[in-house]
Amino acid sequence: MRVVIAGGHGQIALRLTKVLADQGDEVIGLVRNPDHVADIAAAGGTGVVIDLEQADEQAVVDVLAGADAAVFAAGAGPGSGNARKDTVDRGAAALFASAAERSRVRRHVQVGSMGADKADEPGLDETFAIYLRAKKAAEDDLRSRDLDWTILRPGALVNTPGTGMIQLADKTPRGEISRDDVALVLAALIPAKTSIGRTLELISGETPLVAAVAAL
Repeated sequence: MRVVIAGGHGQIALRLTKVLADQGDEVIGLVRNPDHVADIAAAGGTGVVIDLEQADEQAVVDVLAGADAAVFAAGAGPGSGNARKDTVDRGAAALFASAAERSRVRRHVQVGSMGADKADEPGLDETFAIYLRAKKAAEDDLRSRDLDWTILRPGALVNTPGTGMIQLADKTPRGEISRDDVALVLAALIPAKTSIGRTLELISGETPLVAAVAAL
């Protein structure tokens, strides 16, 4: 299977690249910074330099051509400024999804954010609210497209080692989840037809990962 990952140098994306490469898949990671190509290679993938904030859609179509699945795992990141919350978390996601439609890569998995539909709750930090609105707009855009999409909303991300024990459902309580486990869940969701057309939330839990995905 050939998988193209947007945001290929992100912490989750690099973990996902290794998981997929270890199971024999071909992984293409899209990055803005040429210096990051070596890290993708070390994880078992191939880096392609393309800036989704600036790229022409045709260039993204060309990269996606022949892929079996597309994964959007990009994000502006903390400290990036409010404007980039829109250009990356919404704009780049929409560009990537549009290019997937044009290149006929039907399977599309997008990493969202838990709470994306609660950006207008009182008391939220304004920058965080802008981030959540961008994530929600990206989700709404993806849902409108003719793609076999899945949106995964992880809880609070931590770098502790994964346990493989999770809670995966349409709605979960708030909680934490290891980036290791998020990567493993993404890899399992790509071929999981029962996840198509669903927005799923993910936190640590008491169900083995394989069983949680099988139970969808």
